[in-house]
Amino acid sequence: MRAFRPTLLAAFGLVALSAQAQVVITASTWVPPTHVLSEVQKDWCAQLEKKTAGKARCNILPRGVAPGPATFDAVHNGLADLSFIVHGYTPGRFVSTLIAEFPFLGDHAEPASVAYQRLYARTPAMAAEHKGVKVLAVFTHGPGIVFNTKRPVTKMEELTGLKWRVGGGVVGEIGKALGMNVTLKPSTENYELLSSGVMDGTLFPAESVVAFKIDKVVRYGTTFPGGLYNTSFAFLMNQAKYDALPPDVKKAVDELSGEVAARMFGQGWDKVDRLGLAYLQANGVQMTKADATFVKAVDGKTAPLIDSWAKAAEAKGMKNAKKALAELRAETARLQ
Repeated sequence: MRAFRPTLLAAFGLVALSAQAQVVITASTWVPPTHVLSEVQKDWCAQLEKKTAGKARCNILPRGVAPGPATFDAVHNGLADLSFIVHGYTPGRFVSTLIAEFPFLGDHAEPASVAYQRLYARTPAMAAEHKGVKVLAVFTHGPGIVFNTKRPVTKMEELTGLKWRVGGGVVGEIGKALGMNVTLKPSTENYELLSSGVMDGTLFPAESVVAFKIDKVVRYGTTFPGGLYNTSFAFLMNQAKYDALPPDVKKAVDELSGEVAARMFGQGWDKVDRLGLAYLQANGVQMTKADATFVKAVDGKTAPLIDSWAKAAEAKGMKNAKKALAELRAETARLQ
């Protein structure tokens, strides 16, 4: 027993030291735990824990520390160490990131997200807009679709006369340019708005129709080649938390950031977009593909938005904004 006791105490000591050395990252999500954003964040955390052999792990909170529009500040101020944001939820705060939201970017989230992350990595003006947090990756969801509860939309004129929910960013400006009556509301409010008749339609990727349980509420959908819009996201870590990480944990975080994280979110979104389209079909939602005439009309109406954005982005330090947009589209096309 005497010979065993020191060994036992030593073992307890090792356990105590191990627990003390473990890095805990507090992760927050403002969407349901089954949403693709929550699931990819959880997967990213699992990969970090595995890569660090358990030295770092995430404590995923049961509910978000803040709603989507307030999450950037929540991470910045240390209410959570890790989360994700929609840039467009805080109009006017981010300008350069709107580059990923214009029409017809790409048919899949993964190539668009990787191309977007590559552009971000070589564009200092984009990083400057996120001062105070560590951006692990930027990414987009899949192509935006027009959904509504009232009628098929096959031409520009049919967009008017209905009330549309949008999530902010360029999509709101696109809606206005197309003559739509748009209201900025978070995605989490869609079901209540549509089921109550407060709104007639929403602009969403296929995944979100199922994630926010409106696949049984909407009756019509219109798709566009490359999407009518995309939404720009960032995956963030509190800067002080990142700076204080042990070198080996920081290295693991870096290895899971950038294109790796962008690809993870993009792949996740593409998977659930496919499931979403299947659900829409199963529920009898009438889907229409915009024809060349409709696409051309949308392109003509939204082109001035790019001119205005380019001037605003360059005023905030982004160089050759239109050239950067052309590069983003070309890179997305190559990756597709």
